Amino acid sequence: MMATMFRFTRNIGQHGEVTQLVETLDLDRRNLSFRMLVDALRDGGAVVLSGAGLSTESGIPDYRGPSGQARRGQPMTYQAFSGSEQARQRYWARSHLGWRHITGAAPNAGHRAVAELERRGLLAAVITQNVDGLHQAAGAREVTELHGSLHRVTCLGCWRRTPRLVLDDRLRAANPGWDARAAVVNPDGDVALEDTAGFVVVDCEVCGGVLKPDVVFFGENVPKQRVQACYDLVSSASSLVVLGSSLTVMSGFRYVRHAAGLGIPVVIVNQGATRGDELAAATFDAPLGETLTAAVAELS
Repeated sequence: MMATMFRFTRNIGQHGEVTQLVETLDLDRRNLSFRMLVDALRDGGAVVLSGAGLSTESGIPDYRGPSGQARRGQPMTYQAFSGSEQARQRYWARSHLGWRHITGAAPNAGHRAVAELERRGLLAAVITQNVDGLHQAAGAREVTELHGSLHRVTCLGCWRRTPRLVLDDRLRAANPGWDARAAVVNPDGDVALEDTAGFVVVDCEVCGGVLKPDVVFFGENVPKQRVQACYDLVSSASSLVVLGSSLTVMSGFRYVRHAAGLGIPVVIVNQGATRGDELAAATFDAPLGETLTAAVAELS
């Protein structure tokens, strides 16, 4: 059955009567879409798929939404990182500064609402494309980090994982005079910084291998076991609720396509259009924190 989609924008006409009619229709449709979001959560068993748009209210910008429009440059790719010592120096110098911002970010109302929904038994799981750990910081437990986490580091030689805080201490010790500053922090935890010459990169303490953040870079594949585990979560969900993702990247969009193919209702809350809108039962263009807080209140 073809899904019914609602996309809501504020239209300003030249004539007052037309404008009033359009605004009335928009309000009715917004109310209907909000009701569909609440209904998707009410009976439990929902799975949340979250993206960078959920973390923008915590001060972490996204790539493609409103806060990501002014982003300069391109994110690091796995091919560049693994193949170039200079690229690794550039990445770690920028990430060393950006990490201070990521680790200092606090969960926002949207993260807290998701954690509360889980606490009430209304969510089966959270699949997040984010690497900031804010779902867990807000209290959510059943979280699958699709793209990994900036809070861990892995060695490409022996595959040993260590806490990012340990690496941060080592980088500080190796770069005592490093006092560069940057105003723009990117979603993947690095910053807009051009001059990275002189920054000292450290290697694995066990095997001397290359250290990489435990995240999936652009050009790198999500581990197959993790991909399948997420498919299984979606397959058993009562609904799939997408929060703050444009779904431009296939790693997230495939789960919307999978849910729709199984007849599982999809509800999308995002600021701006998404790749999955045509597959959704409802879309809601609104701030995440405000909307999810209202949904929790309604479910009370």
